[in-house]
Amino acid sequence: MRFQDLVRYFERLEATSKRLEMFEILADLFRVAESEEIAEIVYLSQGALLPSFHGLEIGMSEKLLIRAIALVTEKPVEDIGREFKKNGDLGRTAELFVKGKGRELSILEVYRTLMTVAETAGEGSVEKKIALLADLFSKAQASEAKIVARFVVGRLRLGVGDAAVLEALSLARLNSREHRAELERAYNFCSDLGLVAKTLFENGLEGISKIKVRLGYPIRMELCERLSSAEEIIAKIGRCALEAKYDGFRCQIHKIKDHIEIFSRSLERTTPMFPEIVQAVKTQLRVDTLIFEGEALAYQESTGELLPFQVTMQRKRKHGIEDIAKEYPLKFYAFDLLYLDGQDCTEQPYLERRNKLEKLIKKDSVIELSEGLETGDPKEVQRFFDEMIERGLEGIVVKRLDAPYTAGARNFNWIKLKRSYKGELSDTVDVCIVGYFKGKGHRAQFGIGTVLGAVYDRETDSFTTISKIGSGFTEEELSKLSEMLNEIAVPHKPARVESVMTPDVWVEPRYVVTVTADEITRSPLHTAGKKEDEPGYALRFPRVQGFIRRDKGPEDATTVKEVIELAQMQKRVKLE
Repeated sequence: MRFQDLVRYFERLEATSKRLEMFEILADLFRVAESEEIAEIVYLSQGALLPSFHGLEIGMSEKLLIRAIALVTEKPVEDIGREFKKNGDLGRTAELFVKGKGRELSILEVYRTLMTVAETAGEGSVEKKIALLADLFSKAQASEAKIVARFVVGRLRLGVGDAAVLEALSLARLNSREHRAELERAYNFCSDLGLVAKTLFENGLEGISKIKVRLGYPIRMELCERLSSAEEIIAKIGRCALEAKYDGFRCQIHKIKDHIEIFSRSLERTTPMFPEIVQAVKTQLRVDTLIFEGEALAYQESTGELLPFQVTMQRKRKHGIEDIAKEYPLKFYAFDLLYLDGQDCTEQPYLERRNKLEKLIKKDSVIELSEGLETGDPKEVQRFFDEMIERGLEGIVVKRLDAPYTAGARNFNWIKLKRSYKGELSDTVDVCIVGYFKGKGHRAQFGIGTVLGAVYDRETDSFTTISKIGSGFTEEELSKLSEMLNEIAVPHKPARVESVMTPDVWVEPRYVVTVTADEITRSPLHTAGKKEDEPGYALRFPRVQGFIRRDKGPEDATTVKEVIELAQMQKRVKLE
C-alpha cells in the first residue's frame, strides 16, 4: 500500500470524534492492507514503531526535526522555528514547508526509514538521524510529511486503542466481531498487536490459537476484583490463599539464562530501573528460563520499613539510578510463577504455581516470597488483613486455589480487600485525565485549575467522565502538569471519550492519577455508568494522591464496573 493511502486513513481517524466511526475506519484500512505490511500499519496507527516493551524510541527532539525540515527545504531554521511557534504543530509546519509531489513512498519504505532513525546511535548519530529524516521528507508529499513529523515527535494522536484494533481486525478479516475474544487471548499472552495481526493475516484463527507464552514478550497481567468483607470473600470462593498487598511497583521478570528483562504492568521495559533485582535473579535463581511476577518496594535499610509508592517511583528516571538505589534499596516480593524451564505454568492451578515458586525462591537481601497463608475461615482472613493494615500495607489479595493465571483478565480468581467500607469511599480510584479547565485567580498562572478525570469502560473501549479534580496537586506539580497536558492536547473531543462536559482543552487519554474522595454519588454531569435517563456516577470531593502514575496506562484506570461495585459497597454498609 502507498504511504499516501495510509495518510488518508490517518487523517480520517484524526478528524472523527465518534468511537464507532473510528472503528469502521480502522476496519476499512485493515481490509485493504497486505499481510507483509499489516504489523507495521498497526504499530504506526498507535504512534509506535514496536510495542512499548521493546523500549525503542525515535530519539529526535523538536529542534532536530526543525533542522531536518530546514535541510530538505533549504529554508533558514529561524523561519521554520517561527512558523512552529505560531501554529504549535510541527506536522502542520512540515506540511507548509515540504512542497514536493512525492515519489510514491510505500508504507514499508517509510517504516524502515523511521526504524533506521530510531536505531542509529553512537558518535555522529544526531547528524545521521537528521540526514535520514531529511531524505525521507525529500521523497514525501506535503501531507505525508505532516504525518511523519507528528509521528517523530510523538504527537500523532489518532486515539486508536488496543480493543479497537482487535475488534476491527476481527471484522475486517473474519467478517464478524465475534472472534475478538480469540484475538484478545493471543494478545494477552504476547502483548504484541502487530504479531497478532500478522499471524491472523497469514495463518487465520488456527495460527492465533497457537500463540502462547513467549520469553521476552510480557504477558498482560492478571487483575483483581473487589469485595468488601472477609465473609463475602469466603462465601464467593471458599478456601483460599491470602497474600499481603504491597504498595509498590508491579514487575514481571523474564529470565533467559543470564539475560534478564523486567516489565511494568503497563508493559513497558523497566529493566534499567532495578539493577539489584537483575543481579539477584542472575545469582539467586538457578534455572535457565523463567517468568515470574512480584512487587518491588523501596525500604529504609536501617529500620526495614517499607516506603510509600512515590518513593519507589523515583526509580523511573534515565539517570542517577545508582544514587537512588543506594539511598533507597529495594525489596522484591515474588507472588506468582508463569513459566519455568520451558513449561508454561499459566494453566496450572494457583496452589501448584505457588508451591513451585516457594521451592524456587530462597530468601536473600533482595528477593523473597510474598507473605501469605491458606484458610477457609473468614476470621482468619480478617486477622491477616488487620495485621497487614497495622504494618502499613495496603491490605491483602485473596486468590482462588484452583484457578489458572488468566492473562489480562479481571475476575474473582483474585480479590483485593484494601480497607473496611464505612459508608464513604475508603478505597482509591485511578482516573485517566481527558481534559482540563483553565485556572482562575491564583491558579491562572499555572494554566490549569481542574482536570477532567474519566474511568475506563471495557465493554465499549471508551473513557467515561467521573469528576473534575483540582485538589491535591502542589503548585510545582500543576506547572509540570500544564506542560505535559499541552503536549498531548487535541483540537476536539477524542473519539474514545464520552462526556457531557466540555473542558477548555481536550487531551489524548494517556495519564492516570490516583484519587481519593468522600464518596461516590450519582450525577447527570458525568457519563460513568450512565444509562439512558439514569445519571452517571461521580466522585464527591475528590483529591489527587501523589502525581502521575507512570506505571499505569490509560486502560489501567479503574473500570466503570469497579466504580459501580464500589458504589454498591457504600450503599450496603450505609444500610447496615
